[in-house]
Amino acid sequence: MPAAPVLKKALTPLHLWAIAVGLVISGEYFGWNYGWAAAGPVGFLVATLVVTVLYVTFIFSFTELTTAIPQAGGPFAYAHRALGPVRGFVAGYATLVEFLFAPPAIAFALGSYVYFLYPAVPVLATALGSYVVFTLINLLGIKESANFSLVVTVLAVAELVLFMGLLAPHFRVANFLAHPVPVTAPGVFAALPFAIWFYLAIEGVAMVAEEVAEPRRTIPKGYGYGLLTLVALALGVMVLSGGIGDWRRLSHLDYPLPEALRMVLGKGSRWTSFFASIGLFGLVASFHGTIIGYSRQVFALARAGYLPGFLARLNGRQTPHWALVAGGAMGVLALLTGTTDQVIILSVLGALVMYVVSLLSLFVLRRREPELARPFAVPGYPVVPLVALALCLVSLAALVYYNLNLSGVFLAGLLVLLGVYLLISRRQLAN
Repeated sequence: MPAAPVLKKALTPLHLWAIAVGLVISGEYFGWNYGWAAAGPVGFLVATLVVTVLYVTFIFSFTELTTAIPQAGGPFAYAHRALGPVRGFVAGYATLVEFLFAPPAIAFALGSYVYFLYPAVPVLATALGSYVVFTLINLLGIKESANFSLVVTVLAVAELVLFMGLLAPHFRVANFLAHPVPVTAPGVFAALPFAIWFYLAIEGVAMVAEEVAEPRRTIPKGYGYGLLTLVALALGVMVLSGGIGDWRRLSHLDYPLPEALRMVLGKGSRWTSFFASIGLFGLVASFHGTIIGYSRQVFALARAGYLPGFLARLNGRQTPHWALVAGGAMGVLALLTGTTDQVIILSVLGALVMYVVSLLSLFVLRRREPELARPFAVPGYPVVPLVALALCLVSLAALVYYNLNLSGVFLAGLLVLLGVYLLISRRQLAN
C-alpha cells in the first residue's frame, strides 16, 4: 500500500505571522463597510467589539487544537477525531465553503481597485486573471508561496499604517456620530457578518500546520502576533474612516479606503493615486493566503477519502496541484454567479459552523483524551471556550435569520454532499 502523501515542513514563526495576517488583511480594505449600511458607524462599532471578543476567545481555544493535532485538515481533523466521521465531514464542508467563497469576494475587490485606477479594465477580467496568476504562484511550493506572502503582507500592513496616519488629522467625532442610525439589537446582528470579515480566515493557519517546523512552539506565536496586529488595524481603519466625512458615501463600495482618501485629499492628490495603487498588496496578500488555505483543505479531505483521491496528489515541489486547480474552478464559478456581499455572507456562514464544531471538539477531546499532548492549553478553560461558543452561536443564529435564502443554499449543499459521502461509504463497507 503506498504511503500517504506528506507535505514539506518549511514555515517559521515569521511565515506564520505573514500567513495569518495576510489571510485576513483584505478585510480591512473592503467588505466591512457594508456593516455601516446595516447599523451605522456606532452600531457597527458595537458589532466589531463583540466580534473582537469572539475571535480572541476563539483563537485561544483553536490554538490548543492546532498545536495538539497539527494536520493540514485543520477543523476537519479535530472534528473527525473528537466527534466521528460524519461531523468531521460537516467541519470539512464548512471550512471549504469559508475558504472557497472568500477568494471570489477578494477577487471582486481586486477588480474594483484596478477599475478605480483604470476604468477601461473590466472588474471581472481582473478578478478572473487573479485566479490564474496566483494559482500558478502557489504551484511553485509552500516556501516560495510563504515568502511571497511575507513580502506582500509587510507592504499591506505598512500601507494601512500610512492610511491611518493620513486620515488621523481629518478625524472628527461629530462626523462619526452624524447621520445617526439607531443602535438596536437587530441592526447589530445584521452587521455581524461584516464585522467578522475583519478577522475571517485567521484560523487558516491550521491548514499549513503540517508544513510548520516545530509546530508546537511556532503556531502559538503565529496566531498571537497575527491576531494582535489585526485587532489594531481593524479598529484603527474603521473608526478613522467613519470620522472624516459623510460615512454613507463609503457604505456600498468595494474600494472604501481610496474613496476615503479622495474625500479628504481630493482625487488629484498623489497620495490618493499612490494608495489605490499599492492598496492591491493587501488584497493580493489575502487572495494568495486563502488559495493556500483551500488547497490544503481539499488535499486533506481527499487524503482522508472524503473527496476523490487524485485531489491529494502532489507535484514535484510537494504542492497539491490538483487541489489548487479544483478550488480555483469553484472560485471562478462563484465569481460568475454571485455578488460581493453574497459571497462574504456564505464565507462567514461556513466559518461560523466550523467554529462551533471545532469548539465542541475541544470540549470532547478534553474529556476523552486528557493525556493528549497539549503544548498550548487555552487559558481560563472552560470559561474562555464557552464564551467563544456562545458568541459563535448567537452570530450564527443572527446570520441565518437575516439571510434565509443563502443559508438554505449552504444547507442544501451540505445535505447533498453528505448524502453522496454516506452512500459511497456504505458501498465501500459492503465490498
